[in-house]
Amino acid sequence: MLQNVLLAREIYASEEHKMMQQMIQDFINNEIIVQTDEWEKKGMVSREIWERAGALGLLCIDMPEAYGGSGLDFSFSALFIEELAKKGVSGPGFSLHSDIIAPYLLKYGTEAQKQKYLPIMATGKMITSLGMTEPNCGSDLQAITTTAVDKGDHYLVNGQKTFITNGYMSDMAIVAVKTNTGTAKEGVSLLIIESDFEGFEKGVPFNKIGMKAQDTCELFFDNVKVPKENLLGEEGLGFKIMMTELPRERLTVALNAIGGAEGAIENTLEYTATRTAFKQPIAAFQNTQFKLAECATQLQVHQAFLDRCTQLLSSHQLTAESASMAKYSTTEMHSKVVDECLQLFGGYGYMWDYPIARMYADNRVARIYAGTNEIMKVLIARGLYKELFQQMKAREKQ
Repeated sequence: MLQNVLLAREIYASEEHKMMQQMIQDFINNEIIVQTDEWEKKGMVSREIWERAGALGLLCIDMPEAYGGSGLDFSFSALFIEELAKKGVSGPGFSLHSDIIAPYLLKYGTEAQKQKYLPIMATGKMITSLGMTEPNCGSDLQAITTTAVDKGDHYLVNGQKTFITNGYMSDMAIVAVKTNTGTAKEGVSLLIIESDFEGFEKGVPFNKIGMKAQDTCELFFDNVKVPKENLLGEEGLGFKIMMTELPRERLTVALNAIGGAEGAIENTLEYTATRTAFKQPIAAFQNTQFKLAECATQLQVHQAFLDRCTQLLSSHQLTAESASMAKYSTTEMHSKVVDECLQLFGGYGYMWDYPIARMYADNRVARIYAGTNEIMKVLIARGLYKELFQQMKAREKQ
């Protein structure tokens, strides 16, 4: 509907993109939306929907075919993220699995690790999660207290993680731990921990404000023996790896916000065209027209920036600062758009049966996860001053 107003998006212009978009839309409308109510009651989606996504080639989209992926570029993953968000689908954590965990393995995993995990991840028969956040440690990842003690042929892991997307259903988690604690070599490392390892327990899914079909929970590690071959990358380099990969994660959050904003506007256009007040459609009132014009304009501006960021990521040129700008700005825009749209629904906008209500509840966390928007501003400002300070230091040495 909005395509009549918005400029054509070149990143999704190919026939291959259009074919995939139609397949994704059919998948969402016919197989996901119809199960949303049931998933929300259970606090998680079904394993069958994961396997169905895998069968359609919608998991690990930009992973090489040699490892079970579709071998496409990131723009196809971006398309999937946006289409899910347009329909307010927040239960299946497909993006974390495909766009965060899979790249970690591809870039930093050994050949054995890639062969073991990526092909089965692409089928949806293995669901994955990422264990970073702890009860007393959010954005400050260097402050984690989960430890991994070297025991020769294995690590002994103890600690706790919280707010873990896909946590309850996950068959494997990449977990950030402290190694060599109390020594000069102390640092953050990443371990691949499978859910059937003895001592690995999961809490029940949280009862959240929104994203009610997403199985977000706590993970507990009580003397979990993790084989040395499950170290991802080098010991002590986990923090550097996480910082390197965060731009992609933040871009996926931004893409979700773009899709969500577009879906909210489309939903509201349809509602205001048919709902009447004072003997005329709500759409006939100038306030309605102006509010939706403002929302559509903000969407268009942010889409242009996100398209550029998507192209940069595909060519491995996306900077941490640009990703932070994208995440911060689009999630703020998304929240404002959904709020404005809900207002146009009146009392019905507050009813859970209306998609706009779910969108309103679901989108709030985007300004918190993947680094709070306050942290995004810190990173952006740091980037702005970095080059200047380097130049000043260089002049001082002359």
